[in-house]
Amino acid sequence: MTADGGGTSRAVRATGEDGAAGAGGAERAEGAARAGVDGVAEEYGDDVGDEGGDPIALRLEALILGAERRYTPFQAARAAGVSMDLASRFWRAMGFADIGQAKALTEADVLALRRLAGLVEAGLLSEPMAVQVARSTGQTTARLADWQIDSFLEGLTEPQEPGMTRTEITYPLVELLLPELEEFLIYVWRRQLAAATGRVVQAQDDAEMVDRRLAVGFADLVGFTRLTRRLEEEELGELVEAFETTAADLVAAHGGRLIKTLGDEVLYSADDAGTAAEIGLRLIETMTHDETMPELRVGLAFGTVTTRMGDVFGTTVNLASRLTSIAPKDAVLVDQALAEELTRNGDAPKSEADVGEGEETAAGYRFALQPMWQRPVRGLGMVEPWLLSRRGG
Repeated sequence: MTADGGGTSRAVRATGEDGAAGAGGAERAEGAARAGVDGVAEEYGDDVGDEGGDPIALRLEALILGAERRYTPFQAARAAGVSMDLASRFWRAMGFADIGQAKALTEADVLALRRLAGLVEAGLLSEPMAVQVARSTGQTTARLADWQIDSFLEGLTEPQEPGMTRTEITYPLVELLLPELEEFLIYVWRRQLAAATGRVVQAQDDAEMVDRRLAVGFADLVGFTRLTRRLEEEELGELVEAFETTAADLVAAHGGRLIKTLGDEVLYSADDAGTAAEIGLRLIETMTHDETMPELRVGLAFGTVTTRMGDVFGTTVNLASRLTSIAPKDAVLVDQALAEELTRNGDAPKSEADVGEGEETAAGYRFALQPMWQRPVRGLGMVEPWLLSRRGG
């Protein structure tokens, strides 16, 4: 699909009978969208006026949720067989605001409450864990939904079809895309769940399932604050998107896991030091060859990491962040523990004296390590970083 006018026309026309193209298909799509708006009052009754909702927005909501508004929060909690207090905790954890006693919930909301409460009653989840499930799912999908609307649908509905508003174009587009995006989301989620489960199963003991030894890396764009003052908002957005996309692709391709992006910074992890080092150097090499990108700094550390809700915490993470802040431009700094892991695994020599002059001796080493000066790091004491480079680079 394209984000140009042709892509919009094709998508809207596809809602015509038998996928008809041309003016007839577009007219049928337009008629369907507007007929849907006219039918809102009949479908929702007095709720439209009572709740002050926009008719088209309500129609889109019904399309996406697949159900009509029927319940107040109290009615939904009672129908699900849970207390109002627990229902409110689940609702807020998913990221939704309190709605008082407005009739704004559907059968799907009742079913979701019933399922979460059922997992607690069956002893499969504790109540705090069920709230965490709601929160982690809500936070992840909220960001995904915002991205899809801001970047995806906005592009598909521009430029507008003659005689139709963007909102009217959105309805048939959502109607076409919704089942495909839903199936794709489930597919990716299952793939990610399988990968995460595999990592947990391979853990050596129960403690390692939560507190694991991982390599953690930060990559930070140099001079980003100055760029925000110099670039237009659209240019800045394009730069950030290009950086995040490139970083995410490189991390995934080389066996790491992208933890999160923070605009000018990305955080990733890897099961072993060699993988983290390879990703760090690849990031530098890729960004250096892109004239549109500023310089990059990378900091890596290895050690015990606590994982919660897809994020990572602990001294190792803090150390990687501090190393990033003191790294030279277009360079990778690693801590002592990661340097030791590289030498222990045969990825780097303990010292250049161990390499010798023969090429055969150096052939087994991927990386070179150069000790840097010791320095105090706020909150972590004295740190001896190592400058990481590619062997022969």
